[in-house]
Amino acid sequence: MATKVVMEALSPTMEEGRLVEWKKGEGESVAVGDVLAEVETDKAVMELVARASGTLLKQVVPAGTTVPVSQLVALIGEPGEAVDNGKPSPAAERGTQPSPDRNQASSMPPAPPAGAATESASPGQAGPARSAPTQPPSAQAPSTQATPGGRLKASPLARRMAAERGIDLAGVPGSGPEGRIVLRDLEAAGAAAGAPGTARPAPGAAPTAPARTPAPPRPAVPPPAPGEAYSDVPLSQLRKTIARRLAQSIGPIPTFYLTSEVDMERVWDAREALKALGEGPKVSFNDIIIKAVATALRQHPACNAWWQDDRIRYWHEVHVSMAVAIEDGLITPVIRHADRKSLREISAEAHDLAARARERRLAPEEYTGGTFSVSNLGMLDIDEFTAVINPPEAGILAVGRIVEKPVAHEGQAAIRRRLRLTMSCDHRVIDGATGAQFLKTLKAMLENPLALVW
Repeated sequence: MATKVVMEALSPTMEEGRLVEWKKGEGESVAVGDVLAEVETDKAVMELVARASGTLLKQVVPAGTTVPVSQLVALIGEPGEAVDNGKPSPAAERGTQPSPDRNQASSMPPAPPAGAATESASPGQAGPARSAPTQPPSAQAPSTQATPGGRLKASPLARRMAAERGIDLAGVPGSGPEGRIVLRDLEAAGAAAGAPGTARPAPGAAPTAPARTPAPPRPAVPPPAPGEAYSDVPLSQLRKTIARRLAQSIGPIPTFYLTSEVDMERVWDAREALKALGEGPKVSFNDIIIKAVATALRQHPACNAWWQDDRIRYWHEVHVSMAVAIEDGLITPVIRHADRKSLREISAEAHDLAARARERRLAPEEYTGGTFSVSNLGMLDIDEFTAVINPPEAGILAVGRIVEKPVAHEGQAAIRRRLRLTMSCDHRVIDGATGAQFLKTLKAMLENPLALVW
């Protein structure tokens, strides 16, 4: 009896998805967990997997179509089973009723990963208050479980990365829901094996396959065709989400801005000294700023908060979102517990998250749940700007470029390296004096970088 395959909510904020490409054709056999199609969500390109075994009877939706969550996209059943215009026969329809011992294609969104905030915490969206994590993902008790048929539970991204790296999933403990293996479990396995970000292949495993080369980014503005005065480009899922979130932010949120100028001479010297060591990842000024922001938030918890309509949620954990420009928009990967991490750890994680963000390979738990954001346009020669707050967060820091300019220093005119920081504050959560005190602490840390290791 045919089973419905519906568009699943592949990210916490997904309302519709664009079916980019079918990976299984009509008439092909399908097993539980096989990738049926690639779907563009509001944040990334993800995989729609089969929840039932059989034959792909019909692709109800052609590639390139945008489909609301829970809408029918395909049918799986027995070879030769009849379907009526993309719908199963009445007998088959009765067979799609859920039962505890039958694999079904579910219209419910996947459960959030263990340790991630279960609130719809994507930057740019405020939702009803739900339970927050009580401990970081690494503190969850790991356990790997298999389905009754002996198939290991793993996310599509984890399966793909394991195949690329030649990793035997049977030896990887899962920390996701019901022991599901997720991406962070592969990274943890790699660290335990002594090679950051990679796990040691099991004996007899196939050689590690090279990572898939991402497709070259399409231009934001298509080249003009002869005789055309303009080009209309349909909105991508990401651009739709950005437009919706900005409308939610800049209008309803009473925002005020605070700007401070920082002397960066000592930070400059500290970074040059770190570069001279020639060890580990190259530390950027943005890494240092993220570390300083996280440390300052620990001292000013009133700025590490979410607006929740009928309450303010003050976070006791510091998760810093960093804005990364990607094709057709912006995404904010999250460095979790940034206040507890060393500068070396922040640098390595920031580089990894930014690279995978540009390839649109981030898992939902990697770009949701931030408590404060940092947006840096200094590398684009921007001196100063104001950034739009990502609801439900209450603050975001806009970082300009470091400029050499004449200033008064110790009673004399001198050429010094200076940086302008502008903090956007939600006045419902952060008062003027509160934001000013946070910026004062941040300025002191950057002007005296030893305070970051105190």
